[in-house]
Amino acid sequence: MRVLVVEDELRLADLLKDGLGREGFAVDLAFDGREGLWMASENPYDVVILDVMLPELNGYAVCERLRELEVWTPILMLTAKNGEHDEAEALDTGADDFLSKPFSFVVLLARLRALLRRGAAERPAVLTLGDLRVDPAGMRCSRGDVRISLTPKEFAILHHLARHPGQVVSRGDLLEKAWDFAFDGDSNVVDVYISALRRKIDKPFGRSSLVTVRGVGYRLEA
Repeated sequence: MRVLVVEDELRLADLLKDGLGREGFAVDLAFDGREGLWMASENPYDVVILDVMLPELNGYAVCERLRELEVWTPILMLTAKNGEHDEAEALDTGADDFLSKPFSFVVLLARLRALLRRGAAERPAVLTLGDLRVDPAGMRCSRGDVRISLTPKEFAILHHLARHPGQVVSRGDLLEKAWDFAFDGDSNVVDVYISALRRKIDKPFGRSSLVTVRGVGYRLEA
């Protein structure tokens, strides 16, 4: 497996190269954003480890530009910041996962393996299912020409379902994606939000795209 590490902190870059090399990865290094962008766009990597705070171009800009170039290599973004807005920006610009510094090498390896299992599937900027459009970056949803107003939780659930069209998504998976780890409430809260989504994206338009698979979860259909 070939990995590109884009990290300007030389000691960390060397540690990652040595550690990943011992795990059987072939590792290339880039030390600024422009070099990382060029290498990631010109070479077929299996995964990219991308720091946020880089000279020349920051990690957000590199990630966004790669997706604009239709480079869908899985990206794990590293950040020294630890806040939900930074994590959200990483995902909004096209990253697949994020890890805050300092981090455990064991955890980084586990995240990499998960990304490698998932592969480099193409992910368009706007998700479209029939006349339903879900725009993750703009947090916008519409049905045809009609804009639909959603709460952040409703949008998070819809976005995850739209990322897996036609597939059954469990209640537990939706809880994990839309609520933080500290949430210890009733999992039936998902049902409440699903009902609210149906009232907004389906019923006014005579649709039935949000399907309950009894005892399993939910499925979003075109």
